[in-house]
Amino acid sequence: MMSVIKTGVKYVYRFDEGNAGMVDLLGGKGANLAEMKSLGLPVPNGFIISTEACRAYMKEGLGLLDQLWPKVVEHMHYLEHVSGKTFGGEENPLLVSVRSGAPISMPGMMDTILNLGLNDRTVLALAENSRDPRFAHDCYRRFIQMFANVVLGIDLDHFEKVLSEHKKQLNIKFDHQIPEENLAKIISHFKEIVKSESGEPFPQDPWAQLKMAIEAVFRSWNNKRAVTYRKIANIPDDLGTAVTVMEMVFGNLGSDCGTGVLFSRNPSTGDKELFGEFLINAQGEDVVAGIRTPQPIGALKEVSPHIYEELKIVAEKLERHFKDMQDIEFTVERGKLYILQTRNGKRTAKAAVRIASDMVKEGIVDARTAVTRVTPKEIEQLLHRQVDPSADLSSIAEGIAASPGAATGKVVFDVDEAEERGKSGEPVILVRPETTPEDIHGLSRAAGLLTSRGGQTSHAALVARSLGIPCVVGCEAVNIDLIGERFTVGEFTVKKDDVITIDGTSGKVYPGEAPLIEPSMHEEYLHHFLDMADMFARLQVWANCDTPEEARQARKLGAKGVGLCRTEHMFRESDRLSIMQQVIVAEKVEDRMDALEKLARLQKDDFVEIFEVMQGLPVIVRLLDPPLNEFLPKGKDVAKKLAQLWSEGRGESPEAQRLEILLKRIEGLQEGNPMLGFRGCRIGVLYPEIYEAQAKAIAQAACELIKRGVDVKVKIMVPLVATGQEMCMLRANIEKAVAEIAESYGENWRCKIGTMIELPRAAIVADEIAEYADFFSFGTNDLTQTTLGVSRDDAEGKFLAAYVRLGIYTEDPFRTLDRKGVGALMKMAVEKGRSAKKDLELGICGEHGGDPSSIAFCDRIGLDYVSCSAMRIPVARLSAAHSSLGLLN
Repeated sequence: MMSVIKTGVKYVYRFDEGNAGMVDLLGGKGANLAEMKSLGLPVPNGFIISTEACRAYMKEGLGLLDQLWPKVVEHMHYLEHVSGKTFGGEENPLLVSVRSGAPISMPGMMDTILNLGLNDRTVLALAENSRDPRFAHDCYRRFIQMFANVVLGIDLDHFEKVLSEHKKQLNIKFDHQIPEENLAKIISHFKEIVKSESGEPFPQDPWAQLKMAIEAVFRSWNNKRAVTYRKIANIPDDLGTAVTVMEMVFGNLGSDCGTGVLFSRNPSTGDKELFGEFLINAQGEDVVAGIRTPQPIGALKEVSPHIYEELKIVAEKLERHFKDMQDIEFTVERGKLYILQTRNGKRTAKAAVRIASDMVKEGIVDARTAVTRVTPKEIEQLLHRQVDPSADLSSIAEGIAASPGAATGKVVFDVDEAEERGKSGEPVILVRPETTPEDIHGLSRAAGLLTSRGGQTSHAALVARSLGIPCVVGCEAVNIDLIGERFTVGEFTVKKDDVITIDGTSGKVYPGEAPLIEPSMHEEYLHHFLDMADMFARLQVWANCDTPEEARQARKLGAKGVGLCRTEHMFRESDRLSIMQQVIVAEKVEDRMDALEKLARLQKDDFVEIFEVMQGLPVIVRLLDPPLNEFLPKGKDVAKKLAQLWSEGRGESPEAQRLEILLKRIEGLQEGNPMLGFRGCRIGVLYPEIYEAQAKAIAQAACELIKRGVDVKVKIMVPLVATGQEMCMLRANIEKAVAEIAESYGENWRCKIGTMIELPRAAIVADEIAEYADFFSFGTNDLTQTTLGVSRDDAEGKFLAAYVRLGIYTEDPFRTLDRKGVGALMKMAVEKGRSAKKDLELGICGEHGGDPSSIAFCDRIGLDYVSCSAMRIPVARLSAAHSSLGLLN
C-alpha cells in the first residue's frame, strides 16, 4: 500500500505539545484543552489527532488509520504511564473519551464516545477498583448504547425501548434509579441488539473499539447535521475535525461527584455572573440530554462551596486569558474538579453588546476587539420585536421584507377603521393591495402593514420605515377582497378581525398569534458600544427623516446629520394635501402662488423644528421629487363622486365643478410610467414657482433660527438632475430665492446646493454637473431602477425573488447594491465629480444606506456619509466601523 502519511509531518499531539494558537490543526476543543493544560488548570491527560489526519482520511479512508495506528498506540501508552492505569487492564482499567473538535465551533454537530475501553472483563475490574458495581455497570450500559449508535449506526430507539421497559417494571422514572442487578440484564439485552442489528457481537477488544471510534469521529465531519450546520453558518467543508482522546473522569461515582456546564457570564443578558447547570452523580450527557432535571449553578454554593469557589476562579482565569465569555464543561470526581472543555460562549445579541461594553470597561479587551464581537445583524435584532426563532411555525405567505420587526394584530382592510381602532390602543394589521399618501392617518395607527403589491421603495415601505412599524409588501400570493373584507392564500382564507402575525424582517406572514421576542437592550450599553464603533468608522451615518419626531429619534440613535429630508412627505398630512391639490390643479400662476404661500408657511414651521432639533449638524432638504399625480386622488374615485352628484341633481354645483376640474387634471397628468415622467427637477424647471416657494421656506426657517443664535447647517438638494444645464438653471433660481429671504432678515446667509445622482446619465456626466453642485447624494433606489431598466415595485413583486433564487442576481439589487452595474456608475460619478471639484461632498440616501454590504461598498469608493431611515442608524454605524476594520467587503 502506498503511504499516505507525509514524511516529517506530525499528526498526533499530547496536550502539553499544543496551544490555543494551533486551533486550525488541533481543533477548537483540542487547542483549548492544550492551552488550559499549560495554564496549570485541572485538565485530564490526553492527546489530539490533527485535522490534517482527518483530511487525509477523507481522501484515503481506513488506510490512513492503519498507517497512523502506531502513533496512536504510542500515545495511549503515554496515557497509561501518566495515569497509572492500563488500557484493557483487568485490575485498574484506563477508560477514555473520544471526541470531535472542529477549528470552528459546531456544538453538538459531530460525534463523541465516552467510557471507551469497557468490556465484559474490564467492567468487573472497574467495579472492584471503584468499589461501586452499579457505577461500573452503568458506565458499560452507557458505552454500549453510545458506541452502537455513533460507531455502528444502530438507532437509539432500540436501546431506549429496553430502558423504558425496565423502568416501567421497576416503577421508577430515571435511569440513575435502576439497580445494579437490572443493569446487568440491560447490558445483556443491549449486546443482543448489537448482534441482531449489526450481524456482529459487540467488540470486546478495547484497541478495536478505539480504532473504530476514531474513524467514526472522522466520518462524522460529513454527517447530515454537520453538513447542514456548516452550510447555515458558512463554514468551509474542507477544514476537517480533530479527534481528542482523553482519560475519563467520572461524575457518576457517588454523591461527591457531578458534572455540569457553565458560562462565565449570563449568555442571555450579559450579566457578570456564573450561569449554568449541574447534576450530582451524573455523566456529562445527562445534563444536555434532559434525562434528569439539573440544578442551577448557583445552587452549587450550598451543595459544594469549595467547588463553586474553584469554578469561579477558573471561569475568571479563562475569561481573562481567552479575552471572551467562556462556555465551560466540568466534572467533579470524588471532590476533585476537572475542566473538560472551554470555548467562546454563544450569546444573544443583547448579551453580546453588554459583554463587549463591559469587557472594555474591565480592561479585558480593547475597543477595537469589542467592536468586532457584535455583528450588524445582531444590532438589528435589538431594535425590533422578532418572531421567536425557536417556535415551530409555518407561514401562509411570503412577500418582501420592507420594514423590520414583527407585529401581531387583527386584520382590517379599511384605512379609516385602522385609524379609529389603532387610536383606542387595539393592535391591528392593515391589509391593502397598496397604499397612497392619503392613507397616512391609518398607517400611523396600525401595528403593521401588509400589501399585495409594491416593493422595498414603494410608498407603503417608505412610510412604514419612517413610522417604525413592521411591513411586508409585494405579497402577491395574498388575494385581497376589499368589499368582502377578506383575503385568500390558496385555499386559506383570512377574514376581517382574524389575527395574523407579519414579520417585516423575513417577509413572512403567519396565521394567528406567533410568539414574539421583545426588544430588550439597556440603552447605556448600546450607546457605549456604538460610540466605540464610531471611533473606527471613516464613513459618517446620517438619517433620512421628514418630521421633527423622526429627527429627534435619529439624533438619539447617533445620526451625524440628515442626509435626506423629503419635503413632499410634509404635504401628505390631510390638512395639507388639499392645499397641495390646489397647487396642482391651478391653471393660473397667481392661483398656484396663493396655494404655495399657504404651504410654504406650514412647511417653514416644520423646517424650523427640524433644523432646531439637528442644530450643529447638517440637514439636506430635498425639493419636491415625486410625480404630481401622487398627490391627487384616484380618478375612478373622483368620477364616482361626480356621478353621484349628477344622480342627486347637483351636477352644476360648485363641488361638482371642482371635481370636474380635478378629474380633468388627473387625466392630464396621467402617465404610462410616471417614475420616468414629469417629476423631480423637471417640475422645478417648468413650474419654477414651486421650487422657489420651497427654497424661501427653507431660508426663512434658517434665518429665524440664526437670529435666535441656533447653529443651522442647511443644504438644498435638487432631485433627478440629468444635465449640467438643469443644475445650472435651478441653482440660479434657488440662490436668488435664498438671497432674497436672507436680505429681508438682514442676514448674509447662503447654503450649499447639490443634487441627487439617480440617473445613469447623471453619473456619466458627473463632472459637468459638479460644476454647479456643492455635493452629490446617490439616490440608489432610482439609480438601481433606471440602470437595471425595471420598475422596482413590479420587479420585486414579479420576478426578482426568482432571479435571486436562480442565481441571476446574487442579492435583491434593491436591498443590496448591484456593485457591477449600479456600483460602477457610482464609482464613475465619484471620480468624475471630484475631478471637477476636489472638495465635492458625497453621500448616499437610498435605502442601500442601511445595508451592511452596500455600506462597505460606499466606504470603498470614498463617500463621506451614508444616510438611512432612523431605525437603521445603529446597524449602519456598526457596519461603517466593520467596513473600516476590514470585516465587511
